[in-house]
Amino acid sequence: MMGEAESPGLYLLATHDIFKSIEQSFHGTTVHVSFYEIYCSKVLDLLNERAQCTMREDKNKRVNIVGLTESQVDNAGTLMELIECGLEVRASGVTSANDDSSRSHAILTITLKNAGKGFGRISFIDLAGCERGSDTINNCKQTRIDGAEINKSLLALKECIRAMDQDKAHLPFRGSKLT
Repeated sequence: MMGEAESPGLYLLATHDIFKSIEQSFHGTTVHVSFYEIYCSKVLDLLNERAQCTMREDKNKRVNIVGLTESQVDNAGTLMELIECGLEVRASGVTSANDDSSRSHAILTITLKNAGKGFGRISFIDLAGCERGSDTINNCKQTRIDGAEINKSLLALKECIRAMDQDKAHLPFRGSKLT
């Protein structure tokens, strides 16, 4: 998602495109960003020292994250700095498969507003990788718990996708905070 200096990632490419479009065609538009992680079934604000937030569904069946920080940014550099600050506090750890493994799902949302009303939104979801049981045998208890939580949430996502693909009347979206 971040990329490297010689090969920019999705975050940087999208950020440049957003500010370029605003400059060319959407004067008066402001850019707002929120960034949170889902770690062990908890929603943590990556722009506010990992403060715990609450997910709630409103009367219109939209999910809202109560207590989530939304920061206005004026340029691509400031937005990238916020992303980097969020990534620094994101849960990560050492596993037998990776020296620096993300232990959470991270969701970055960029919202475009004009006159205070939102009219555009893009979300980037960086999913934690699936954990094989054989890769976690020699790890500490917390790493094994993290792996189990990651797998449960990915399974819930798979079940939602499967239900949509099969045009089922019921989508099991309440199976995880991720879904």
